[in-house]
Amino acid sequence: MAVALGAAVGRRGMCGGIVHLIHSGGFYGAERMLLDHCRYVPGRHRVIFLRAIDSLLQRFLAAGVECLNVRGLKDLLPELRRRPGLINAHNFRGQVFAWVCAGLLKLPLALTQHGFAPRSLKQRLYMQTALHMGGSRRVRRIACVAQSIADLHIRAGTSPAKLDVIPNGLPPCAVPPRQVAAPLIGFAGRLDAEKGPDLFLDAVLPLCRRHPELQAVLLGEGREAAALRTRIDAADLNGRIHLAGYQDDMAAWFARLSVLALSSRAEGTPMVLLEAMRAGTPIAAFAVGGVPDMIEDGVNGLLAAPGDTQALSMQIERLLTDARLAEHLASAGHLRQRRDYDLAKLAERWRCFYALVQEGAPC
Repeated sequence: MAVALGAAVGRRGMCGGIVHLIHSGGFYGAERMLLDHCRYVPGRHRVIFLRAIDSLLQRFLAAGVECLNVRGLKDLLPELRRRPGLINAHNFRGQVFAWVCAGLLKLPLALTQHGFAPRSLKQRLYMQTALHMGGSRRVRRIACVAQSIADLHIRAGTSPAKLDVIPNGLPPCAVPPRQVAAPLIGFAGRLDAEKGPDLFLDAVLPLCRRHPELQAVLLGEGREAAALRTRIDAADLNGRIHLAGYQDDMAAWFARLSVLALSSRAEGTPMVLLEAMRAGTPIAAFAVGGVPDMIEDGVNGLLAAPGDTQALSMQIERLLTDARLAEHLASAGHLRQRRDYDLAKLAERWRCFYALVQEGAPC
């Protein structure tokens, strides 16, 4: 399939194949999805970063993905003119730059929407601008990682005919055996307001007071680290709630966690949930964004209303105190990930998506 699609792109003079454009500050969910996408989805992929940090480029290059860094339109336009391609734009700034370049250079343009976090006036403006761009004729198709994101586009006036819901997926890999030695609740993600590490503490602090043996860990880095440390110190729990920083080997942590708690204020299809499902880690989460598409309450995880930290705390405690329930839900989550969120199975949907963008014909 990769050869056929690459040849079709080449016949139209698209010597750059599929060009992904993204502005990024680090290796987070969208970047992880994009790296796996380039490695496992059919097509000849190239990534153009807008002012990315060197370590991010090195990660992609080490995985065999062609990529480069540009500073802005002054660098980007000549590069796309020299090696034009079908553009798939990720996140707001990448999509704005791609929209301008596609118009000037007459290139086919698609968007991948990973999610929105409209908590500030600036973020709401970004979201409304992105939705408006998506509805324009210049954008041929939009891939949304969750139905909730597609619904936002539809309410903003985008034709449902140009929308595809393609969730994130994981490539096959070996999973370490579960090694839970002591009760441990985990948070995994950026320590920023969107991901709700403060809400994680709201849910976990009462549990630590009730259960002296319980520990918790926050895996990630971000702007709220200092404030979180202050709260942990004030609660006199700095020996039991740990800020472990950014982690390269998440699989080893998932094998140790008694519960993964997702306390995000906004989400698309969270990669961290997929990784926990694959690892067989019990999950308690806020029902935000695309999370209810992935987790069915009482079937393969436990859900709480968005922002209700008391309810999230109760769901975490259920998993800690009912081993049979936790094992049953984790096993169901593992099977759900293999059935519905396997990248090898989703690759055909992406192949069809790119064919529609390029050819404008049904698969």
